[in-house]
Amino acid sequence: MSLTSDQMELREEDIRKHYPSATALLEGFDHAPRVAKPVAESVAPERSPGVGTRRRFRSTTPGLVTRRTVRADGVHLIDRIEAADDGDALTSPLQATVQHGLRRAVAIALAMAEVYSDQTALGDLKRANLAGDLPPARKAEFSELLTAEALISAHVLGNALAYLMSSHLTEITVDVGEVEELLTDNGQLALHGALWELDQVLATKAPDDAHLVAAVSAYAEALMEKAAQRAQSAQHLAGFAGSAWHVEADDLTLRGFEPASKAKSTTLTMTFKKPTEVVGNHIAKYQALRLAKMLMAYDFDRRLNPFADLGGFIFTFMGDGKPGTGKTTLIQMMAGLLNDYCQVAGYPFRYQNLSTDNIDSYQGKSGQNAKAFINTILDPSVIGFGTIDDIDQLAGKRGDRQSSAGQLEITAVLMESFAGANTVVRGNCTFGMFSNYPENVDDALRQRAGARFLVDGPQSRADYIDILSLLMGKNHDIPLGDHDLMAAQEIKRAVAASFEGHNRPHEQGLLDVFDRVSDQIGPLDTIAKLGTYLKGIQQADDRFTGRAIKNITDAVKVRAMDFELPDEWMETPELFLFKDYDTKRAMISELRVPITVDMVLQEINRYADSEFRYADKSDEVAIEAMVRDFGRQEEAKKRYLEGKG
Repeated sequence: MSLTSDQMELREEDIRKHYPSATALLEGFDHAPRVAKPVAESVAPERSPGVGTRRRFRSTTPGLVTRRTVRADGVHLIDRIEAADDGDALTSPLQATVQHGLRRAVAIALAMAEVYSDQTALGDLKRANLAGDLPPARKAEFSELLTAEALISAHVLGNALAYLMSSHLTEITVDVGEVEELLTDNGQLALHGALWELDQVLATKAPDDAHLVAAVSAYAEALMEKAAQRAQSAQHLAGFAGSAWHVEADDLTLRGFEPASKAKSTTLTMTFKKPTEVVGNHIAKYQALRLAKMLMAYDFDRRLNPFADLGGFIFTFMGDGKPGTGKTTLIQMMAGLLNDYCQVAGYPFRYQNLSTDNIDSYQGKSGQNAKAFINTILDPSVIGFGTIDDIDQLAGKRGDRQSSAGQLEITAVLMESFAGANTVVRGNCTFGMFSNYPENVDDALRQRAGARFLVDGPQSRADYIDILSLLMGKNHDIPLGDHDLMAAQEIKRAVAASFEGHNRPHEQGLLDVFDRVSDQIGPLDTIAKLGTYLKGIQQADDRFTGRAIKNITDAVKVRAMDFELPDEWMETPELFLFKDYDTKRAMISELRVPITVDMVLQEINRYADSEFRYADKSDEVAIEAMVRDFGRQEEAKKRYLEGKG
């Protein structure tokens, strides 16, 4: 892999020269824990049981005599790793892999800390301090730089270790809790604290090789996250946070405090559907087809998609419809298209669904599961597609007493991830939320769906004939009759008719607003008149906020990109996919179509129709529930009085 313009090389010789130091750390060192409490004894027993090897240290330095001191236990990570399988006297291949990966990660962390020291004043201050010539005026700066070095060392250790272990993970997971022994006195002590705590984790969480890898990886992720959190309030880290370093031998890129991960695909075992096997749902199918091709325009070097840059990329969408109208089929179609496209281009593809299995009874665990799902799909080194099927069952509605704590945690994570302050849309992934009952989804979360796919299934007589013929298969002799099979599913003609159907609203409440505003100001053919229409909608439904306007304008920009990327671009990657970012952006820009008043009006009606549909259903369901409650109360009161009489 060639370096991009924003990357620097972390040279192999600069890493390997730290191998002796890294090996010495794994063989053994002493560490007295300051913050965390030890839960396991040293793996290496004392030579004479019952006889201590050294006296307890008591500081003679004024001011340090009262510091909590714990006997420094020997940390022997090589022995600890080999103890993961007590039944075998020989080191297993997986144990050796973990040992080599850990040594490599420590060496990379030491090399990165050395680079930081050389690029800042830390190197000079260290030498001055060693010589006893450190100016008193610079002691505070020296302390801040040492803290920065410690955080860099800890984060790079976790980052490199998680990256190197990622290809050896299985379905086994380990919960290591929060990292506590993150010491920020200096880089060396930070590594001591992290490796001591890793030794404690392995002692309690790694009974065999599979759990060994899972525990090492989980601790590396937790260490990385804790170091990144602490770095937010530390000084002198802007240079490291804004730079990228590439390790050629591992194909590892360290981008500040961002986690690196191997570009792995998920192995999909789902049944894929071809677009020709989806009957009806014309707009939803069309948008899913285009979105799949949009994702493939992502540039891995620039880490940006031209569609996200130009406008018109769908980051989140919601598909709603009655049960049995084809939501699952739509998911299978889009996942199948992306899987096929990525195989042709050689891109890693990752698909994951957030299901009810992710709701946990432990406080905070449901939110962690949802965040892990989001991060898996957001990984900028893959093409990602994440789905949340039956989101009304997964994400709780705030204020609803029937929503569990786990459901509300998932709602909070999804809201922050889809449109939070830290949300960055690179254009490498998309999230689809699907529901039979979207009115039960929290209003704020539902409005974070930038596009709406109405999954209404087959509608016309031709649709029903097509779906019957498709599902019947070919093992019969029943004649087709007077019908042009699948002609009604011709995508361009069907979509054009579907969009034109939104020149007027469908929901009665919105139609009343449309007619009233049109009667007052005439045809809605200017921005001022369209804005007046939007204000009328807001007066009818106060949930129609500025976010709704943003979603509508995003949908209009999508319509401006209302063109089909040629199939040959997907089939022959050299024509488009393997072009550089600027070339791809220029090729896409040439295909853009002008925005028209009809486009804007149709998208306003499409979005507002869905909101009115949700609101009407939600209110109607609530009213019906109250009517049933009142009826039961009346009947109970009647029976009570009859029994008392």
